[in-house]
Amino acid sequence: MSENETGNEAFDVPETPTPDAPTPDTMANQSEVPLQEMVADEKAAPEPLSEKMAEDLEAVFDVPVRVSVILGRSKVPVSDLLKMDVGTVFELDRQVGEAIEIYVNDRLIARGEIVLVENKLGVTMTEIIKAA
Repeated sequence: MSENETGNEAFDVPETPTPDAPTPDTMANQSEVPLQEMVADEKAAPEPLSEKMAEDLEAVFDVPVRVSVILGRSKVPVSDLLKMDVGTVFELDRQVGEAIEIYVNDRLIARGEIVLVENKLGVTMTEIIKAA
C-alpha cells in the first residue's frame, strides 16, 4: 500500500476481473431468454371504488360529528364586552359576501357562502379543502 497526495491510503486493485464476474464479452455470448406472455385469470369485474368505500365506511355513518360554521372573529377587551347590551352591533373580521369557514370536529374542511333556506340560514359549499 502507498499513500497518495491527499494522505489517503491507496489500494492495489487487480486489473483482471474475478472469474465469476460477467464481462461485456461473456454477456454478449449468452443466449437470450424468450419472453412468455402472461394471461390474467378471468374474474368478476371489480366493484366500483365508490361502492367499496361506502361499504367500508358504513360502520361510522351513525357517528355524530360537530359541524361549525365560522362567520367571523373579533378580539375585544373585557371592558367592551361588559358594556354590550341588546342591540349592540358586534363587528367581525369578514366582509359581506366573503367566504365563511366550515369545520368538522375543529378541522377546516370547506369554505362557503351563507344562504337563506325557508327562513333559516344555511351554507353552500364553494370550496372543499383537501387533507394535507
